[in-house]
Order: sequence, then C-alpha cells, then structure tokens
Amino acid sequence: MDTIQDILDKHPGGNRSSLIPILQDVQDSLGFISENTINKVSEYLGLPPSKVYGLATFYNQFRFTPPGKYHIQVCDGTSCHMKGGETILREIRKLLAIGDGEISRDGLFSLEVLSCTGACGQSPVISINGEFYSEVTRKKLLEIINFYKELENK
Repeated sequence: MDTIQDILDKHPGGNRSSLIPILQDVQDSLGFISENTINKVSEYLGLPPSKVYGLATFYNQFRFTPPGKYHIQVCDGTSCHMKGGETILREIRKLLAIGDGEISRDGLFSLEVLSCTGACGQSPVISINGEFYSEVTRKKLLEIINFYKELENK
C-alpha cells in the first residue's frame, strides 16, 4: 500500500491536470479519499482544499469513507436491471442491512451501486473486491455472502 507521499512522488511537477489521476491513485491504494489526503494533495498542487474537495465530490467514483473489508459493487445497468439486478440489490440490502454507500455494522461489507460494469452478457453481475460474479441469483448471492462471512470465522 502506497502512502500519500509515495503517490504524489509518482506525479512529479504535479499541476491541476494531475488532480484526478492523483485522487484515483490514492483511492486505488487506500480505498478512499480522506480529509488528510485532500489537504496534502491541495498543498502539493497549490490549490485550495475546497477546489480539490469540490472536484472529488463532483465525480461519484470517489469515496470519502473507508470501504468495508469486502466491497460489493452491484451493476444496475439496463441489462442487469432487466435480468434481476434489482432483486439482487434488494437481497444484499436485506442480508447485510446496508444501503448504497454504507458499511455493515461489523465493518466487513460495504455496498456501491454502479450504473454499468460492461458485463451485460453475463448479467446480473456483482463484484467483491474486484472478483466478478456473473448470472447471480438469490441462491448464488447467499452462497457468495456466506463464503465471505466464513472467511472471517477461520
């Protein structure tokens, strides 16, 4: 895991056009954009923190709270939606008692609804920490969630 300074060092002579790539690198490495990150990036780029925060909040790809240990992304694109994605999303909400952008009480799971993952031929699709699951049914979803819960009990 890179530190914020390591990430900034990968963008020498950083300027305003480096802002999005820097924020993407930070989120890829740390999982979210913290207030500390915004301050360090703003100082590095010579921008007010409000400009960095304003740009980051404009794009829904950036998170400002740490994700759960297992970050679930659910596709809600047209194909997934038509093939049962809404049912899968409802089941996740019920099973884990979380909504979009929330983290389960135990910190294990977080949920993010995406407008499309580009895997329309395999819908409905979810991913957990980048591991994709296709043609997800209620039964398959329960097996997937239980698999991750069992990992914690080992």
